[in-house]
Amino acid sequence: MRDTPRPQGTVGDIRPGPPQLRPGRALAHTTGASGSGSPHRSDNRSPQTPRGARPSDLIGRPGTTPPVPGRPTSFFFLFGLPVLLFALITWQVVDDGPLLRADERVSRALVHPDRFSELLADLGNIQVAVPVLAAVLAYVAWRGRHSGTDRWWLPPTAAALLMALVPALIIPLKELTARHGTSVMPPGVGYYPSGHTATAAVAYGSAALLLFPWLRTAYARRELLIACAVVNVGVGFGLVRRGYHWPLDVVASWCLCAVLLSSLWLFLGRGTPDDEPTE
Repeated sequence: MRDTPRPQGTVGDIRPGPPQLRPGRALAHTTGASGSGSPHRSDNRSPQTPRGARPSDLIGRPGTTPPVPGRPTSFFFLFGLPVLLFALITWQVVDDGPLLRADERVSRALVHPDRFSELLADLGNIQVAVPVLAAVLAYVAWRGRHSGTDRWWLPPTAAALLMALVPALIIPLKELTARHGTSVMPPGVGYYPSGHTATAAVAYGSAALLLFPWLRTAYARRELLIACAVVNVGVGFGLVRRGYHWPLDVVASWCLCAVLLSSLWLFLGRGTPDDEPTE
């Protein structure tokens, strides 16, 4: 029994368009084969998730599928930009650069000691900021332990160590730069960077980062971050307005603390202990 010969194509048979299916060919790779609904699957497995649809962390945590969107930009704003600004300001302070002339002009325009500015500046005192952080440390430790969170002691311990690191960084910098105070301060050096600004930024910033995962609504989280920012801006304004520090003393401390708080944020991770916030 001989096979039926297949028809042979001729030169004039060439025509544009996709090849047509032959009656006897397997349909494994056609759309809908085996119920897959994909032209690239011959079994019942779902098609591979497109790269664009894969969830990825904005800061590029391990386990995300490359390319990780936003990682270089986030890293620059969290660490690169504050470090560059801090290095620039410190260089100007040490070399008595032209940036200090502008800093002194801004200070003369802003300095106007009053009771309100003194109250704002006092929020950066150790006697005020550290007890606030201590209360938050105790609350977060209690919540974590009673909720059965793994390593509940780690976030409070990390924040406490970060607070202890502030004087270890600020005091040597004050000694190295030896910047003099404003006209309303007694003669002396050691005003750069601002210790009150750093104390407030790390204490209130760490407290906000610790409380952030325990807030269940996006509104509460947003209000917490806004309150933290307002308090720190108020402290900086009070220090400059009262004449306790030059404006660049405050800005430099903010840059330094931005790196410290970003490190704490990355160390602790993001999100809630149980689920995502609701609106």
